[in-house]
Amino acid sequence: MKVSVIIPVYNAEKYIVRCMDSIVGQTLQEIEIICVDDGSLDASAEILKGYARHDRRVRVISRQNAGAGAARNQGLLEASGEYLSFLDADDFFEPDMLEKAYWKAKEQAAQMIVFGSDQYREDLAEFQRVDWTIRKRALPPYRPMNFRTFTENVFKVFVGWAWDKLFEREFVLRHRLRFQEQRTSNDLFFVFSALVLAERIEVEETVLAHQRRDAPDSLSHTREKSWQCFYYALTALRENLVRCGLYDELEQDFINYALHFSLWNLDTLCEEKREILYKTLKKRWFRELGIAGRKEDYFYNKKEYETYRKIMKEPWKTFSAR
Repeated sequence: MKVSVIIPVYNAEKYIVRCMDSIVGQTLQEIEIICVDDGSLDASAEILKGYARHDRRVRVISRQNAGAGAARNQGLLEASGEYLSFLDADDFFEPDMLEKAYWKAKEQAAQMIVFGSDQYREDLAEFQRVDWTIRKRALPPYRPMNFRTFTENVFKVFVGWAWDKLFEREFVLRHRLRFQEQRTSNDLFFVFSALVLAERIEVEETVLAHQRRDAPDSLSHTREKSWQCFYYALTALRENLVRCGLYDELEQDFINYALHFSLWNLDTLCEEKREILYKTLKKRWFRELGIAGRKEDYFYNKKEYETYRKIMKEPWKTFSAR
């Protein structure tokens, strides 16, 4: 089996057919498709079972709702392919995605490969470029590569989501990599841990995956229910870096990324939870993440540093009135 495709599914009946059609129709035939229905309350499970009846490569696992991280972990335990693909049920993919990514990875014996993606705007019914998912200027001119060959912040060269990547299964099992079992930001720990542990990383720049955006019921639109999760992802990553003996080497990159990700979460929350996060960052989390007390020249992005300084100086009402 060349690739195990793992898809957590929760109430995705509006999108799952397009997703599944794009997977069962892949030009790479030697795959298994493990669909983990995470306690869906709609018709998702029945749709998936229909695919399983007509395609022996499709397997449906049903479980009580525990979140996408737990569903991915269960799929990982069931997988047998050389490489692992973790896809989202509301996205869809080019028919040669797995073939191009798999053979590119095999060519370099890569433990991790990242491929190009774009966004499908649900509200506009159009595709939009997202060149920032792979920071090409930070990559070395030779392959394969590892994090020590990057020329920018290690944690900003790629995005910390799993669906635009393949991971060698043996590598994942050897390092006991798992997804955090929390509502959002559950793949950051897995992806960035793999990134710094992989000795051989490859890139396929062709756009092979389409991320659906502006679906009102997607997790990105309901992060107010789990606004703390990004902090738990960052602290878990830091603990793993320490455990692997890499934190001293990556401390500055980590702290700069922690500031970036904290500010991104602050900017993208609704007003009520935004105020709570603002006060929590100011009172505790900037200090606990190692951001507080650093001088300006420690930070790569001066605008982010200035925003941090304003948060530390200003009350919420002043900051939010800007």
